[in-house]
Amino acid sequence: MTQEVPADPSADDIAKAIAAAIVAHRLPPGTRLREEALARVYKVSRTKIRAALLMLSKDKLINIVPDKGAFVSKPDANEAREVYAVRRILEAALAREFVARATAADYRRIDAHLAEERAAVESGDVQTRNRLLGDFHILLAETVGNSVLTGMLRELSARSAVITVLYQSSHDASCSSREHHAFIDAARAGDTARACALMDEHLEHVQTALDFDEDAHAASDLVTALLR
Repeated sequence: MTQEVPADPSADDIAKAIAAAIVAHRLPPGTRLREEALARVYKVSRTKIRAALLMLSKDKLINIVPDKGAFVSKPDANEAREVYAVRRILEAALAREFVARATAADYRRIDAHLAEERAAVESGDVQTRNRLLGDFHILLAETVGNSVLTGMLRELSARSAVITVLYQSSHDASCSSREHHAFIDAARAGDTARACALMDEHLEHVQTALDFDEDAHAASDLVTALLR
C-alpha cells in the first residue's frame, strides 16, 4: 500500500506515503483511514498518525469528521472545476517561467521522464502511468525553482488525482502524454506563446473529459490491514 518509508517514520514521512497512495489511485475517495490500522501498518503511535492525518487534511487530501474519523476527500463537481481553474492560472505562469529558465540539463531530465511516461502508457501500468502524468507538472515547477509554486502544484496535483478517481475520465492517457511532448517541443523551440497555449489546452482537455454526471466506483487494492 505504501511507498517505502524509514524504519522509524516521521509524521511527514507517513503523510507523504499516504498522499502517494491517493495519487496512485490505491486509496479511492471516501476510504476511511483508521488510526489504529495505520499505526499497525507503519509501526508507530496513533499520536504520530494523527499528526500525519492533520497534515493531509490541511492539503485537502482527506477530511477529518468529528466523532467519525478521517476519510479520503470526495470533492464535488464544483470543487473539481475550481481546482482545474486554479491550475490553469498557475500553470500558464509556470509555462512562461519554464521556457525562460529551462537549461539543456533540464530538458534531458524531462526527456527521460517523458520516456518513462510513454513506457508506462504503452505497458498499461495504470498506477505508474497516473503518477508519472501528474509528476510531469511537478517536474516543470521544480525546474523553475519556485518552492512556493512547487508546493501549491503538489497539493493541486494530488487533489486532481482524487478528482480523476471520482469522476472517471475518458481522456486517453496516451493523449495526455502526447500533449506533454508537444508542450516540451514548443518550450524547447523558445515559443512561449505556443507553450502557454498548449498547457492551457491540455488542462482544459483533462477537465472537460471528467464525467460529473455519475460518481466513479473505483476499486481499491489497498492492503487488507488498512481496512480492518
